[in-house]
Amino acid sequence: MVAIDIERMRGRLWSHFWATTRRSRLAITRGDATRNVGFGWRSSSRASLRSALFFDSPRYVRRLALVLTARTTPAVTNTFAYPPPMAKERIVSQSAQVAEREAELDPRLDPHVLEIRPRALAEYVGQRALVERLGIALDAAKARGDTMEHVLLHGPPGLGKTTLAHVIAAEMGTKAYITSGPALTKAGDLVGTLTKMEAGDILFIDEIHRLPASVEEYIYPAMEDRKIDFTLDTGMHARVVTISLKPFTLIGATTRAGLLTQALRSRFGIAQHLEFYAHADLVSILVRAAGIYGMRGIQEDAFDAIATRARGTPRIALRLLRRVRDFAQVRSQGLADAKTVASALQLEGIDARGLDELDRKYMRAIADIYGGGPVGVEAIAATLAEDSGTLEDVVEPYLLQIGFLARTRQGRRLTKPGADAIGFTLPGAPETLES
Repeated sequence: MVAIDIERMRGRLWSHFWATTRRSRLAITRGDATRNVGFGWRSSSRASLRSALFFDSPRYVRRLALVLTARTTPAVTNTFAYPPPMAKERIVSQSAQVAEREAELDPRLDPHVLEIRPRALAEYVGQRALVERLGIALDAAKARGDTMEHVLLHGPPGLGKTTLAHVIAAEMGTKAYITSGPALTKAGDLVGTLTKMEAGDILFIDEIHRLPASVEEYIYPAMEDRKIDFTLDTGMHARVVTISLKPFTLIGATTRAGLLTQALRSRFGIAQHLEFYAHADLVSILVRAAGIYGMRGIQEDAFDAIATRARGTPRIALRLLRRVRDFAQVRSQGLADAKTVASALQLEGIDARGLDELDRKYMRAIADIYGGGPVGVEAIAATLAEDSGTLEDVVEPYLLQIGFLARTRQGRRLTKPGADAIGFTLPGAPETLES
């Protein structure tokens, strides 16, 4: 092991330090001394070099000495050579951005990617009236060479609001930026997204009714005037900076349109409600998804059985299809018919009407504890130890749709079909439904 004279090397380091400072003072000050000095670590600046010279432990001096000694050997000097600059052309190149955007909008460009979501308006199944209105707006915007108006989509979860945002972006040939209301906690999050968007891009905000009020204030001028007034600093040094935005389309989705402020709702040029899907539309969605999943042994009656239990929601239909696929692969050698669907979904607690365990507990609580109703939703939620919002958003819409539940002025009550479904006899005459 080579012995190093610490005091002698300390003097050499001092000489080298002041000589380098005179040659490249700016490089050392900003910490980019690797190229000019030859040190083997990125954080070597004037302060770090001075601390190395005056440290009590000789370990730092030995490290610097070995590095400086290695500079005299060409083979070792290459070890500490400054790395070549990174190639940035691919990131900022317009051709690279176009290729990346096309790959995102058209999964057929990548044979390993098969999307369940449709990518064109012609592929979208169901919601015919909504699709027709959106098609007219898209064709008109493309004919004018303008951006599409801001769109508000509201309805129960799982009906395709996010899918429609991707479809609109694909039809316009632009890129979709996906976020949600709870994710935008401060104004800087929204400003950062809007400023990096190109002309005609789509900003999709899911659960827009949960957008903080402080962030919502920045959306108003962005939607109308395509600009944002951002306040920098506070107090006497505060100043307002106006940031101009490129033309864009905002698509908002919500399951509770009533919670939107009137100021925000009125700024959407197109507001559409999504309905539950018909049985035939769900079968078409399932047939297409089965082809993508590679399910060759599934029969037509299996699609009907799944669609009957899907509660009119494509998201639920696709989830049930995946459960049937797993069950058929393990228990029936990949073959699936109506009996296989019934057996698979029975394990999931889903009956022939599409009711799950929570639905049956909800109806049983009204029948056994409250005599069939009427009863308030808060009382039912306390009985089941569930959140009232979960019952209103998840359980009640489907029960109301199939006629098993009624909302009266006094509260919720079971209808005769609902009572018959769980084997309960309603006492007395039915309550008057609210108009």
